[in-house]
Amino acid sequence: MSNGNSIIVDGLTKQFGDFKAVDNISFEVKRGEIFGFLGPNGSGKSTTIRMLCGILEPSGGRAEVLGFDVATQAEEIKRRIGYMSQKFSLYNDLTVMENLDFFGGIYGLKNDRLAERKDFVIEMAGLKGRENELAQNLSTGWKQRLALGCAIIHEPEMVFLDEPTGGVDPVSRRNFWDMLYRMAEGGTTLFVTTHYMDEAEHCHRLSFIYQGDIIALGTPDEVKRDHATGAIIEIDIGTSPEALRAVAGSPGVIEAYFYGANIHAKVDSAEIDGPRIETHLRGLGYTGSTPQEVKPSLEDIFVDLIEHAR
Repeated sequence: MSNGNSIIVDGLTKQFGDFKAVDNISFEVKRGEIFGFLGPNGSGKSTTIRMLCGILEPSGGRAEVLGFDVATQAEEIKRRIGYMSQKFSLYNDLTVMENLDFFGGIYGLKNDRLAERKDFVIEMAGLKGRENELAQNLSTGWKQRLALGCAIIHEPEMVFLDEPTGGVDPVSRRNFWDMLYRMAEGGTTLFVTTHYMDEAEHCHRLSFIYQGDIIALGTPDEVKRDHATGAIIEIDIGTSPEALRAVAGSPGVIEAYFYGANIHAKVDSAEIDGPRIETHLRGLGYTGSTPQEVKPSLEDIFVDLIEHAR
């Protein structure tokens, strides 16, 4: 593997007829890294993953995964990686242990080795005492842990996780990411797509893809530093459509959008535009909060990047 990289992508392209789903992208993923791959639906994330997993042949460029060429050595890649999707890919009519037996068998695990890996997964995922429960009876959080266990039962060097925490409660999401951190510390490379920007903040490095193009690449801090423009004002006046329109219509506001329980407004200058926003909102009867400047989050950067790329 060149320079300790688990993935090397150079000019990778995928075209379907006249539509270019992935357009000449390049990046590297280091061994033992949690690499976040972010973008809106239809941006090219899943197409890229399918090429890296050896499922879809590239139209141009090249890519290596664990030292193997995705175009000519796909079977070698498939044997050495794990894959987990948002749908979890479990068999609901099988028990926890039967699912582990099935996926272990697919990867050629037998006898003592299979038993050893099943014990590891049960311990890692906290599934002790649930071995004989049907997968369909597990909560979403427990299904998520089992799905991860099935994806890594063969001890892959690299795991692709495509929206693995969609629909999962916050506590289960945190527990799941704790497991990912432990895996990365043990040397496993993790390639993760997510719509949750708080999760992206905890990736070692990340990339934004939009309409098939890489539009940002680096650590979370580097992306925020290199792509931040203007200032962000946070306003706590609720999240009604009327409140958003009021903020969007304030002097100096370039863009306004919901951010959790608040509203964020992008402006050129917080010092100049903050007081103008407050005066405007007070004139409309919004008197409960003073607009405050905040540091741009990844979500703020993501919104800004997409707006500029359109």
